[in-house]
Amino acid sequence: MATKEQVIQDLDRVISLIKTDRKDLSAETKKQMVMETLDYFDNYVSPGWLKYRKSVSSDSEAGAVLEWDDEGAYIYGLGGEKFIDCLGGFGIYTCGHRNPEIMEVVRAQLDHQALHSQELLDPLRGYLAKAMADITPGELQQCFFTNGGAEAVEMALKLARIATGGRWYISTVGAFHGKSMGAISMGGKASYRVPYTPMVQQVQHVQYGCAEDIRKAIRNLQIVGEKVAAVILEPIQGEAGVIIPPEGYLAEVREICDETGVALIFDEIQTGMGRTGTMWRCEAEGVCPDIMTFGKAFGGGILPITGIICKPSMWTQDLIDNPWLLGSPTFGGNPLCCAAAIATIQYMLKHDIPGVCKTKGEILKAGLQSLADKYPNVIKEVRGTGLMLAVEFHSCEIGYETSKGLFGRRVMTAGTLVNAQTIRFEPTAVISEQDIADVIERMDLALADTVAAMDL
Repeated sequence: MATKEQVIQDLDRVISLIKTDRKDLSAETKKQMVMETLDYFDNYVSPGWLKYRKSVSSDSEAGAVLEWDDEGAYIYGLGGEKFIDCLGGFGIYTCGHRNPEIMEVVRAQLDHQALHSQELLDPLRGYLAKAMADITPGELQQCFFTNGGAEAVEMALKLARIATGGRWYISTVGAFHGKSMGAISMGGKASYRVPYTPMVQQVQHVQYGCAEDIRKAIRNLQIVGEKVAAVILEPIQGEAGVIIPPEGYLAEVREICDETGVALIFDEIQTGMGRTGTMWRCEAEGVCPDIMTFGKAFGGGILPITGIICKPSMWTQDLIDNPWLLGSPTFGGNPLCCAAAIATIQYMLKHDIPGVCKTKGEILKAGLQSLADKYPNVIKEVRGTGLMLAVEFHSCEIGYETSKGLFGRRVMTAGTLVNAQTIRFEPTAVISEQDIADVIERMDLALADTVAAMDL
């Protein structure tokens, strides 16, 4: 434990760094920051984190890139490295980095209030809930705001049990819904689940994209006297590698849930807010769930805010009589985050961000497909829709080599399922067509290097 004086002295220096423009930092200061970051991550964050990140295997200072600035479609390293962001924070930056229209609203809100008292009524929560009801499909109306995606999923799972009286959940193999206890119980990848078993026990996993498997699972549970609370699905599986189900799948699952009295939860945390070419992916099939989770881009890439929205029928008398029953997150729906979300919705509607994602996604996908055609021994498949795309390679090793080549050429990407066989491309909607062309050109060079290095 350090002395109070030492802590104050250390933090004075850190705050001075925060207040200093990157271009005004000396080379010596930047080098010190890199070395301290590597040291502090190893000793105070997680020793494994540095091995997990490509950002510590580069030609930058001490082999590490510290992100320090961002704007529009770009992320800047402390050393001035300029990356075209094709990762988008796994879907956070649909509106771009530090979007000026959203930032202006957030600054205005910060000037008069950041958090709320927890006792008086905070008006922005109501305005945001009304806006969500206005832009979501069907009868979705009641909102509950949270801080992270996994927390939103937890609320959806709890709500399904309260509303239906059921206890079982049907999820899918390959699913990803977060890493809190309930959310990871729904997950469909063993490596995420095994360290924590036993988990929530009343979960049955079925094949994604096969509606009949869901019908059989519900029917068999009900026959033996078990009551099913909900089916939970990603309209497109993200972490599994951007897996799009067969056309009509979501609609058929909706019919099955209606027939069996089971709630339907769509996890739109990554697919929603315009990324896939419609404001919500479920709109592509004209399907409305009973409960929908949202997040990622919802805070405009400025602040963390997530939540759920549900049909009024799901908000039972128990929840009306006991408003705290579902949860009472201290920071959920706080004024600053609500201001960011309100500004984000306005920006997306004014600038037709879903349409922009659709158009630019078609351009980027065509470019990626041209590379797949040129390098058939390297790339297995290009898939996805809007600006939620993925390139699958013939092996993890090939994908990792290519992703390193992209990183070295200042294109930010990442794999899926903690693995590089499939690399996702989720750039900002403000990415220019020239940037897209540059990404394809740089990937072409990276692929050529991969072919040479691996003798493909």
